Amino acid sequence: MTETDATSRADAAAGASVSSSVPTMFDVARRAGVSHMTVSRVLNRRSGVAEATRQRVEQAIAELNYAPSPTARAMANRRSGQIGLIQAGRPDYGPSSAALGFNEAARAGGYTVSQVSMRAVDAEPLTQAVHRLVLQRVEAIVVISGEREAVEIFRGIDAGLPIVAVASEEEPGLHRVSMDQYAGAVAATEHLIALGHREIRHVTGPADSMDAAERRRGWADVLRRHGLPASQALPGDWLPGSGYAAGRALLADEQATAVFVGNDQMSLGLLAACREAGVAVPERLSVIGFDDIPEAAFFAPPLTTMRQDFDRLGRDIMAAVLAALDGAPADAVRPALVPELVVRASTAPPHG
Repeated sequence: MTETDATSRADAAAGASVSSSVPTMFDVARRAGVSHMTVSRVLNRRSGVAEATRQRVEQAIAELNYAPSPTARAMANRRSGQIGLIQAGRPDYGPSSAALGFNEAARAGGYTVSQVSMRAVDAEPLTQAVHRLVLQRVEAIVVISGEREAVEIFRGIDAGLPIVAVASEEEPGLHRVSMDQYAGAVAATEHLIALGHREIRHVTGPADSMDAAERRRGWADVLRRHGLPASQALPGDWLPGSGYAAGRALLADEQATAVFVGNDQMSLGLLAACREAGVAVPERLSVIGFDDIPEAAFFAPPLTTMRQDFDRLGRDIMAAVLAALDGAPADAVRPALVPELVVRASTAPPHG
């Protein structure tokens, strides 16, 4: 055999290999200019795909003569018993406790959880995390993040399966579960007013936090309803250091007799600032926090706070996942849990 004959045969074999290759879902996605999850949604006749997009995918399927194997279709339609969990942003007490509560509820329901955690809130790594979980055949994805931007990113991802977000603000297009942060802030502020306080300040959480925004809104609304002044909130970042800085600033405010602090960890820093300055709590300044972290009962003095039931929240998240898998619409109304007031020694009527 000549070298030319061998080359010709090799070329022919290569051409036969290419021509006989079986198209995949990813080939269809590339031809249609969509994600493979969109192709999956079209193949499984799921809602949420624009008609023009559906037609483009169907045209690509016809051009490539693509047919999903019976095994692949059976896998797509079979329950896997797995749920994806993405926790993004700051590892704060609330989101971390919600993730733990959901993990326990999922295990109790016979599901395994594939969890991805990341500090960065960027579209590309979050989208990649969703794709990895989809390839693991999770039935749904739960998103837990206190940061508004993270939830907005997920709202724009076409995962081809239900996404359930823990979010205290409305998020159209996502299944949503929440704690009623607004109602908790209202209860905290009303507690201070019932004690007789009229000059009530607030230390808020980070500007990008949905929970912080709802707690600040509740505090301000209650004061307005009672005809009381709502002065500029003091900035914080959920950490004790920012609570300490807010406490130092607050001690220059001689009119303030009470403060609603956005969470318990900032309350710890604020109490340290009061002790350092010789300001008695609650005799001179009443302090109420939020979350009821395990250490709150052992602060000096023990902290009055709003308790969040994260175990119950975990069960609610799991219930929302199961409802979504059964076809419940994303805008279905679900009652939000309301935090519980826990009264301890850090609040009292104003002195004198």
